[in-house]
Amino acid sequence: MLNHPWDNRAISEPNARVNNCIRKVSGIDTQPSYALAIVLVVSLFFAWGVANSLNDILIPQFKKAFVLTDLQTSLVQSAFYGGYFLFAIPAAMLMRRAGYRAALLTGLVLYAVGTFLFYPAAEAHSYAFFLGALLVIASGLSFLETSANPLMTVLGPPEGAQRRLNFAQAFNPMGVISGVFIGRWFILSDTQAPAEQLSKAVVGPYVVIGLCVLFWVVLLAKTSFPPIATTRTQEDNIGGFLKLFGYPRFLFGVAAQFFYVAAQVGVWSFMIRYTQQAVPTITLTHAAEVLFWSQAGFMIGRFAGTALMGKIAPEALLAIYAAAGIVLTAVAALVGGWAGVLCLAATSFFMSIMFPTIFAGAIRNLGPLTKQGSSFVVMAIIGGAAAPPLMGYISGTSSMQHAMLVPSLCFAVIFVFALANRESKKEDIDEGVAEAVAGGS
Repeated sequence: MLNHPWDNRAISEPNARVNNCIRKVSGIDTQPSYALAIVLVVSLFFAWGVANSLNDILIPQFKKAFVLTDLQTSLVQSAFYGGYFLFAIPAAMLMRRAGYRAALLTGLVLYAVGTFLFYPAAEAHSYAFFLGALLVIASGLSFLETSANPLMTVLGPPEGAQRRLNFAQAFNPMGVISGVFIGRWFILSDTQAPAEQLSKAVVGPYVVIGLCVLFWVVLLAKTSFPPIATTRTQEDNIGGFLKLFGYPRFLFGVAAQFFYVAAQVGVWSFMIRYTQQAVPTITLTHAAEVLFWSQAGFMIGRFAGTALMGKIAPEALLAIYAAAGIVLTAVAALVGGWAGVLCLAATSFFMSIMFPTIFAGAIRNLGPLTKQGSSFVVMAIIGGAAAPPLMGYISGTSSMQHAMLVPSLCFAVIFVFALANRESKKEDIDEGVAEAVAGGS
């Protein structure tokens, strides 16, 4: 008989109420004594949302502070998402040797260290130093995403994995919106200021974030976690990674995630810049408000998408949302003006379910290879480093408006993946039914 992943512990009344709420909304299967641990893990999705969205604020801020071209400012995203790529496999190896929890703690410490590096970077007024600090932050986030995403998929029955991950990821856009709010009010300014002052404006918010992250480390270290979060895996790491190449659906999922992150980062990185070009009379801070409301739509879409998955298959919903993304970014690229701005802003609503749905679909049925598989999907976030330089180049040679054709093509790849994954899931169900019939005869 297989043991249930949660052991029995004393149940407290408050935790029981929290647990019932979590289970009803998300389908997460947990003992009440571990409710606080689950809340802390879900809150991490908020934490890295803040860091991701602040990059979209840093781009126009650094453009003024260091007098950069669009291509040069895109290095913010290249350094950031390069960190995801470089540290995803080390994160998976740590998870297998020490469990999910150890990877979460390591990620939070690196996240905090990166934020504190903004202070010496500002004192040196060095763009390269800032890029290095962002790389350290991203290395921490790589550990967090590589561990937190698959952890959510195993906290209950396999058929509910996509819904559970979408529920947890619904808190990510809250962080995204918070990051834009912080940047809008505490970093960006329409007034002229010396270059050194512009670079120092980013220090305060990042140091505060770093202190909050350290507090998170203490909470996480002192909280009881389910056994599955601390379980070690004995299988050889290298052999496990090589086995993944025998799963075509997984490999397609990695590719789809690459193109999704490329589309998301491309749209959000240059939404302020696009808005300023499409509507020349708009100010920088008002252009940032367009980004804010767009990402508010992302949050609404994530919760709405999670609810819709109770009635519509996740793969079908992903295909519908990808088709909408193709149309909206195409209008932004070909029409421009306020119509283009509104369509580009609306794209965020339809991007909302893509990352978690692709993630859960890619690692479905990987079994003991789930941890290594998750690291590959997180490595695909390197797409966020690839799209901005390409879009920056197109902007320099043509216009930012035409650069929006890049995310449009990315959404086309996601659309094909959604259709292919839907057929693959049907085959899995048919095979399961056939095996059940054969076993009963």
